[in-house]
Amino acid sequence: MPTQPFSRRTLSVLLASALLAASASSQAHGPTRQKVSEKVTIEAPADAVWAKVKNFNALKEWHPAVADSPADKGNAEGSVRTVKLKDGGTLIETLESYDDAQKKYSYRAKDGGALPVTNYTSTLSVVADGGKSVVEWRGAFYRGFPNNNPPPELNDEAALKAVTGVYRGGLAHLKKMMESK
Repeated sequence: MPTQPFSRRTLSVLLASALLAASASSQAHGPTRQKVSEKVTIEAPADAVWAKVKNFNALKEWHPAVADSPADKGNAEGSVRTVKLKDGGTLIETLESYDDAQKKYSYRAKDGGALPVTNYTSTLSVVADGGKSVVEWRGAFYRGFPNNNPPPELNDEAALKAVTGVYRGGLAHLKKMMESK
């Protein structure tokens, strides 16, 4: 028995249903990966700036919000750093890569700890620019609430604000320290 083509009305209903389903699924995709990149130019040689920031366990030496930052294996890949903040928060970070020659290291934190983020990765690098240095601190992460409709303190805006604040505060203090020598 031959099949009859769909009527115009049936096609319209099917198309509208498909569009509605596609629209609903696009609203339910969950969080997207956020990125932050902050740079500062410091009036000091790259070797001097790198000497200040290169040790994975020395974050407390140049970041004003950090009370302590011991790392169990120093600059060896896999080293775990416990960052204790002056306000009482804690972050646990693992060194993923370290390149002394390139003046760069990367680390990760599965749980943001004191930050409203998850699956956080970050890279700190120092690049020579004549007699100056450009320090870049960049990271990627998801907001602290993995599902739809996050509370305000765990949404994308809160995550971006927190990480941006950490990076800007640290880089501004590093610049001040290095340029006041």
